[in-house]
Amino acid sequence: MTSTKDTSPLAAVSHLLSFTLVVGGGSGLLHEWWGWLRFMGFVRFLVPDGYEVYSYVVMVVLGLAVGAAGGALGDRGRG
Repeated sequence: MTSTKDTSPLAAVSHLLSFTLVVGGGSGLLHEWWGWLRFMGFVRFLVPDGYEVYSYVVMVVLGLAVGAAGGALGDRGRG
């Protein structure tokens, strides 16, 4: 059986942004703590020098919040 899940474009963009923030922040934290796993290294350009750990934590939290908002937006669109 196939399921048709209608997702609004705004909800899809918010899910993509959420994924990018959570994975980028998590990989940045792993790199800062253990020095390995430099996945999605472009996020290092978003953090100021000296505040890397704080910035990566903020990215993860913000990504979770954007994902929750996108999920609520998708649920609202279904009626």
